[in-house]
Amino acid sequence: MTEASRTALSILRDPSHFQWYLIPLFAFVVYVYAVEIERRNWSVVLAGLAFYGLEWLIEIGNGLVLHFTNRSALWTTPGATAFLPLVGLTIEISMMFAVAGVAFTKMLPRDRKLKILGIPNRWFFIVANSVFCVMVEVLLNRAGALVWEYPWWNFPNVLLIILIGYMPYMIVSFWVYDMPRLAPKLAVVTTLFALDLAALIVFAGWLTWI
Repeated sequence: MTEASRTALSILRDPSHFQWYLIPLFAFVVYVYAVEIERRNWSVVLAGLAFYGLEWLIEIGNGLVLHFTNRSALWTTPGATAFLPLVGLTIEISMMFAVAGVAFTKMLPRDRKLKILGIPNRWFFIVANSVFCVMVEVLLNRAGALVWEYPWWNFPNVLLIILIGYMPYMIVSFWVYDMPRLAPKLAVVTTLFALDLAALIVFAGWLTWI
């Protein structure tokens, strides 16, 4: 097992690392959603929640990679954090992902048929946002805050990180945003969070694999 993995496991879900800056961060997340709810922007709210629900599902999968390899997850966050719920997910990252879907969705043009540089605008922003996020991750990796162990999931081999690590978030959240009716949007979000809860109960609570 790598040193980063051992460090992450040593602080996993340890409440003694709590810091008060989490409270204003949480208040910021609440404010972002409160603004959209006040405006009745349900498509934006549910797209943001879909983005966040998928984040937890992917992070659970990342934790399972560590369990089955007994070496390392695809990404690990062993550095300073106020709380580490999963080996690759700090509470600070979690709060960032909670609002990221809202921010990315609000970039979308109202006209779904509009093209940017000859590319359908949804796909343009799916790719552009994913590349931007991976660029940020490269900087975090260089700073030692985000550890990549495997050469095929590491700089300069970032294509897989773009395709698997970020594009699914954009695809799912934009798909939910563009759904014409509220009911299917709610169904997708509910399903994602139900899967998250079930996976956490089984893999973290019962089997203690993650």
